[in-house]
Amino acid sequence: MDLMRGFPDKYFDLAIVDPPYGIGAAAMNLGKWGGSRLEKKDWDAAIPTPEYFAELRRVSREQIIWGGNYYPLPCTRCWVIWEKGAGFKGRDFSEAEMAWASFDAVTRVFSYDPLAGGDYIGRIHKTQKPVKLYTWLLENYAKPGQRILDTHLGSGSHAIAAHYFGAHLTACEIDPDYYAAAMARIQRETAQMTLFT
Repeated sequence: MDLMRGFPDKYFDLAIVDPPYGIGAAAMNLGKWGGSRLEKKDWDAAIPTPEYFAELRRVSREQIIWGGNYYPLPCTRCWVIWEKGAGFKGRDFSEAEMAWASFDAVTRVFSYDPLAGGDYIGRIHKTQKPVKLYTWLLENYAKPGQRILDTHLGSGSHAIAAHYFGAHLTACEIDPDYYAAAMARIQRETAQMTLFT
């Protein structure tokens, strides 16, 4: 909230956010994939306040809000569905996630199994989303050079995708352990390599 208060109305072209859903995700089980390097037990305790959503809409022209089905948001015809694939069938976690979107557009589905894709090896956050998911969102709902806001950076997947897409990302993560781990991951995964023959 403090970060958003510092920006004028509609400063960001798009906000893509993944706030806590308030569903007890910290206690859910993904079998051998269930843990993360940084176990936090209280991060999913409560959903954001109505004031958070009002401020988010004030500072951004468009919004994509993961877990939108858990929040008191206005009706929309534009949802983004992430269908997680066979690796999530029958587990505690949902087989798909829904994001509320402010666009006047039809609902779209992105199918990608992060377990099969190896995305959860060495993961930082219990609900870490794949870089490929954020890449797809940016390719379909943003343009290079736009200003994007993320109020819950978490593992940094969004920042990695924004780096390669060419968007200007402003992001916030209030947990110092997640922040440090995300910064190390972002630096590692966006480092340029020089190859010599």
